[in-house]
Amino acid sequence: MNHLIAHLRDNLILDFQGELTLEMVRQFLKADNSRENQLLLKKLVEDKGVEEMLITLADCLVEVAQEALTDNVMRAQLRMYAES
Repeated sequence: MNHLIAHLRDNLILDFQGELTLEMVRQFLKADNSRENQLLLKKLVEDKGVEEMLITLADCLVEVAQEALTDNVMRAQLRMYAES
């Protein structure tokens, strides 16, 4: 079981579902004129869309997710699957 858990954790892929466009991001951020939002919008315009942001964000969050998915969490989920 430990080898299976390690394999699953090491090969975790994080993806975002649903459409997200630059215009949608503008709408989400329009109420907040903070420097952080301005920098993000500037970067997205330079990148000509949100695709690069989504890929980078997913890559960065995989490491956080891998750390959060402890052996006990993975084992419990596998047990629940096996018992379903």
